[in-house]
Amino acid sequence: MFDALGFHKVPALRISAVLLLIFLGTFLLIEREASSLVQDRSYVSAVRISGSINPVVAEFVTEQLVRVNRENAVAFLVEIDTPGGLDTSMRQIIKGILGSDIPVVVYVAPSGARAASAGALISLAADFAVMAPGTNIGAAHPVAIGGGQKASDDVMMGKVVEDAAAYARSLAARRGRNQDWAEKMVRDSVSISADEALKHGVIDLIAEDVPDLLQKLDGRKYFRANQEKVLICRDASVLVATMDWRQKILNAISDPNVAYMLLMLGMLGVFFEISQPGVVLPGAVGAIALLLALFAFQTLPVNYVGMLLILLALVLFVLEVKVTSYGMLTVGGMVSMTFGSLMLFEDSAPFLQLSRAVIASTVLVTTGFCLLVLYFVVRTQRRKFVSGREGMAGLTGEALTEVHRSGQVFVRGEYWTAFSAEPVAAGEVVEVVRLADDMRLEVRRVKEEVSDRSTNLTSGSDKEVGK
Repeated sequence: MFDALGFHKVPALRISAVLLLIFLGTFLLIEREASSLVQDRSYVSAVRISGSINPVVAEFVTEQLVRVNRENAVAFLVEIDTPGGLDTSMRQIIKGILGSDIPVVVYVAPSGARAASAGALISLAADFAVMAPGTNIGAAHPVAIGGGQKASDDVMMGKVVEDAAAYARSLAARRGRNQDWAEKMVRDSVSISADEALKHGVIDLIAEDVPDLLQKLDGRKYFRANQEKVLICRDASVLVATMDWRQKILNAISDPNVAYMLLMLGMLGVFFEISQPGVVLPGAVGAIALLLALFAFQTLPVNYVGMLLILLALVLFVLEVKVTSYGMLTVGGMVSMTFGSLMLFEDSAPFLQLSRAVIASTVLVTTGFCLLVLYFVVRTQRRKFVSGREGMAGLTGEALTEVHRSGQVFVRGEYWTAFSAEPVAAGEVVEVVRLADDMRLEVRRVKEEVSDRSTNLTSGSDKEVGK
């Protein structure tokens, strides 16, 4: 029947293609319906910033701002708890906020959170700045980071402070907030509580939680293109967006302690590959770790002298394998790594400093690993040869004939042609001096039976002779 209908002529590939098109069409319809449902209902898109503000966080926030503007959400909520971050990342987020068509709400929460340094300026840039009870905002004085600028350069720091103060005043003026307090947060590192911030007009209101925040914001006015608009959000649902797996990984390695441990792991992998060439895996893992560490360092205030000291430590550890220094190179490497680790990040901000416990444990583990590798390398180099030309030297056997210019000996279960510097009588125990180029053994007389092995060899040769 199927043959009559011609189904056997239909290729399986065409059937698969038709099924795939049906599946994709159904999926697109469902996706479109879901998207239309989201756009039809009233919702607030939210993101959470917990930790320092770095390029990864800035990328995530600006991406979400573009998305919610495209989807016409009611508002964009940024729940923030940060000690600060990079100036470039902060300005990227602020540019996104100022260019948003929908209102942006910055909420310093939960209780005990803070919007310090870069977080304070981001709060000033928002349409609505809100704080939870028990939070604080301020301490926005700029600090010099990186290898080029240093805090001791008064002229440069003066320019940076003036620029930051003017930026803070302009943000406060645009949103109708207290410009004097905004400037104080930059110049004098002033940090104030939520109640003081509300009293001095730095923020708009205080809210216990997100539902309380939406109720208090409902009906408030904001401006877009010189037009007054009203925010309606009382019954809006809150959809929280999170980073994708790539952003989570990059954000995690931007932590100074994680970046430092990646650097150490990369150095260990390279050290192991150099000391034991051909293993491949440690070298590959080390190269990946070093590249990730270099990515993280672009967001951190790296001191290049500290970096050079750590690299010097690696060189000293490698030289310990090649040069006999009785451990002095290892000690020098340990000292160099310790000082390099302490100097690696040159910033006074706590979130940009290495943990002393991490430094101590990493230096000890790295030194211990290098010493362990060194021990195995030295032990291998000093081990007696057991095969090949070098492995013959030192073996004992029995002279089967008189040996001088030539003769025959029995060594390691084999008959060998041998010669000796002094005559050796038949039946005497001999020791191999070397294997000559003509494959003859140079032997010498052993005056005493040095081992049970010699006895076994002798008895074995007697049996052979008997045969």
